[in-house]
Amino acid sequence: MGAQSFETRSRGKSAKEAYNRAVEIAEDEYGHQQGYSGAINSSAGYRDVTAKFKASGKSIDKYISERIDALSKFDGAECICIREPKTNTNKIKSQVEHVVEKGTKKWVLKYVAQSHRVGTIKTCDTKGDAVKAARTYTEETGNSSYVEMQKVLENGNTITAKITYKKASDERDGEYIFYGWASC
Repeated sequence: MGAQSFETRSRGKSAKEAYNRAVEIAEDEYGHQQGYSGAINSSAGYRDVTAKFKASGKSIDKYISERIDALSKFDGAECICIREPKTNTNKIKSQVEHVVEKGTKKWVLKYVAQSHRVGTIKTCDTKGDAVKAARTYTEETGNSSYVEMQKVLENGNTITAKITYKKASDERDGEYIFYGWASC
């Protein structure tokens, strides 16, 4: 079992989010390979060394080069924040859009044949029809099913409000460099 050095840039609201994003991208690109891809997804976590880097007074390339020489695959990755994230400082960080429909809403009782594998099989007005649909599904597929009572809106929209995130004009993700050794 060997090791390979890596250096990866990633963005996120925090170093943790950026690390998780970089790991996810590496897994998409290289696959899991049982922890031996040689990329960040086979590193043993990370630790933030931004303060040590700033105190060193070295260029980022020189610092990373020296640190990679000093690390092993068992040390995990190190992380340097190269652009601080800007968080949302707005007092109100979301906005609400109320969805109003004219008319009276009427809820009706329905019987829903369902399976854990496919979700809803069929929605019926009577329990007998729903049981029949569930039995047919079970007999055809060999998968278990069940019938559930649900209140369903007869017509119209069940959504009464939409809440969306209100991004600040200067809000941005931070940028991070992760480097170290990974198993391959």
